[in-house]
Amino acid sequence: MTEIHGGADDGFGAVADAFRSNFDERGELGAAFALYVDGRLVVDLWGGIADASTGRAWDHDTLQLVFSTTKGMAAICVAKLVAEGRLDYDAPVASYWPEFAANGKDTITLGQLLSHQGGIPYVDAALTLDDVLAVQPVVEALAAQAPYWEPGTAHGYHALTYGWLVSEVVRRVDGRSVARYLADELARPLGLETWIGLPEEHEPRVSRLESAPRPDDPAIAAMLEQFLGPTTPAYRALTMSGALDGFGEGEQPFNSRAVHATEMPAANGITTARSLAKLYAATVSEVDGVRVLDPAIVETARAERVYAPDRVLMIPTRFGAGFMLDSMINPMLSDSSFGHPGAGGSLGYADPDARVGYGYVMNQMGGGITGDPRTVALNDAIRASLG
Repeated sequence: MTEIHGGADDGFGAVADAFRSNFDERGELGAAFALYVDGRLVVDLWGGIADASTGRAWDHDTLQLVFSTTKGMAAICVAKLVAEGRLDYDAPVASYWPEFAANGKDTITLGQLLSHQGGIPYVDAALTLDDVLAVQPVVEALAAQAPYWEPGTAHGYHALTYGWLVSEVVRRVDGRSVARYLADELARPLGLETWIGLPEEHEPRVSRLESAPRPDDPAIAAMLEQFLGPTTPAYRALTMSGALDGFGEGEQPFNSRAVHATEMPAANGITTARSLAKLYAATVSEVDGVRVLDPAIVETARAERVYAPDRVLMIPTRFGAGFMLDSMINPMLSDSSFGHPGAGGSLGYADPDARVGYGYVMNQMGGGITGDPRTVALNDAIRASLG
């Protein structure tokens, strides 16, 4: 039986039970979970194995790459800049980044970009892994790219391009990338161990991701191939047309130091569960004397902008201004919740009604595209604990 460390306050024992059952019943390898309520840490749990290749245990300080959960971090940065009057969700992206207007992108608004309506989930340019890691070649390719659909008429998940697009907008108005803005304006005041672009001295603390096992059922395997074949929109969006392919039998590229070190604000955030939960908690309540978003901007940022079939993921997805909202693909605490899941199962969100900040990170990736059973179990336990 896996030893679970940390603890849960009185009244939240069901959450600790759900966390333990993820190891006993749902294939957990190594994971951590934290919950804030009314600005106070009430659950802080961790356990299991941080690196299956060495047997290294998951400890209090283990860090985890959280894939698209990173998008929510970037969306919080943008919301803060909107609240300060430095960005406007309704303004054309090209008003901040003139080169972006090329090839019919002049009317795309920041709100459309954040809600995956811009039509640039990948690019035609043949980018190598080195290009992606260097960032600037991607930014230039995105500025030159023509949309794949008429912006604002549909949406499709910008799995990787979201981050570079948002970061360039932030850099044009602030002078700092999203990664630097996050570090200075959010991580430092809140005392978070959260990075987009991990300093090398913290690399030994990072847990090693284990890819989801391939399905045994030939019919399911064929469906997966149809969804993630090399010419499909999903494959192109999720891997930058192969530059970051983590779906094969080889080593997961997101385990590499090179990927950890670059700034990929859609997919390479590295954090602890308690830092993720604390960040979201500070959007809906005061935490250690700090609140990062006021209620008015929270309501604007989490307002539904799209809820319809997704041209990349091929199922309905629901987005606010950079946040994924409660839905079949991403079940959270309630319809008021806003945040973002990450590939394989990680999840961070806030709920303004319950005044909750939630952070779950893990290294054994699940293979589903809708609500991970591990986070669903934790959500159910929180609901029961809060009454």
